[in-house]
Amino acid sequence: MSNYDDASTYSTASGNNGLQYVVLQVTLKEKFLGTGSGNLSALEDVINAQAAKGYRLHTISTASAQSGGFLGGDRIQATMVFEKL
Repeated sequence: MSNYDDASTYSTASGNNGLQYVVLQVTLKEKFLGTGSGNLSALEDVINAQAAKGYRLHTISTASAQSGGFLGGDRIQATMVFEKL
């Protein structure tokens, strides 16, 4: 079951040795006040963690969705493909 309270959610698949490519997703939440992402550092953390494991960012794509709930805010789903160096 998904935990929607988390600032971001992502796979930890790159912990497995021998994978040539790893696909990770990070959910970015819009700030309550103002514009922009409230947790852009989560995206940066994922990219830096994969770089430390010997992967480079190969491809990134995003999809956005609006949340209809009270104080829900918009969400951006970033899907990233990392390639082993």
